[in-house]
Amino acid sequence: MTDRDIALLLADAADGVEIGIAPTQAVIRGGRRRRTRRWAVGAAVALALAGSTGTLAAAGLTHGDGNGPARVATQPPAPKPRHVDQPRTSALAIGFEDDKRWEVDLQVWDAPRDKAEAESQFAAMALYGLSPAGVSRASDLVGRTSYSVSRIYGDADKPKTVMFDTVRHWDPMTGKDIEAAAIPLTGSGGPQRLVIGQVAKTAREVTCRWKDGTSTAVRLTTDPGSLNVGDMTIRPADGSPVNWFVCLASKDTAYKSVEVTK
Repeated sequence: MTDRDIALLLADAADGVEIGIAPTQAVIRGGRRRRTRRWAVGAAVALALAGSTGTLAAAGLTHGDGNGPARVATQPPAPKPRHVDQPRTSALAIGFEDDKRWEVDLQVWDAPRDKAEAESQFAAMALYGLSPAGVSRASDLVGRTSYSVSRIYGDADKPKTVMFDTVRHWDPMTGKDIEAAAIPLTGSGGPQRLVIGQVAKTAREVTCRWKDGTSTAVRLTTDPGSLNVGDMTIRPADGSPVNWFVCLASKDTAYKSVEVTK
């Protein structure tokens, strides 16, 4: 595939992406220690982070065919090709409401190792309409990982980037550290019913509490390799050292608070 072919494919993908801004009032605070952090597209949004600087990664799965005896490697395996101009995407939650499908996805952009990789990634992000926070030139991306969260609702809706950040040190979270934001499920207005967040790998349960007094408990998935419609779980994501969760309130209420409860 030529550079022109890749550019055309990226341009086609960018046509279907709608960029939005995570609302300031959607910020959720949690954990024992707090520090400010950018977590938005096109604007800085104060987001308190407890514990580490917060990382977005997910454990990958390895598979074997199970046929025949194990073979001993006689030489080191060839390194996997790097595609810093293509994010690694993981679905965090899928559901239906009013006969319309909605989905929340996480995209992780690997850290470029040199100026050439940084320029390739910078150009690809521009095609997606993304502008890395605190980055004024492509070379600033060297050694820095970027991530974004997108939400889509209905067949006619375009993927909308609701969170975006670029970090140099993506340390894992610990204990009851939590970083999250509440946004509307549809459009840019309406009640903040959809809660998206990240927690430590050791977290086994997150509880989302709603304004009507009810709550939703989201637990660590027992099957990280699959995601069914309607699943609300804590789960790993490709490229992130922390786990992610999504919870959704009913139509007649909205977000009140969220915390790691186990």
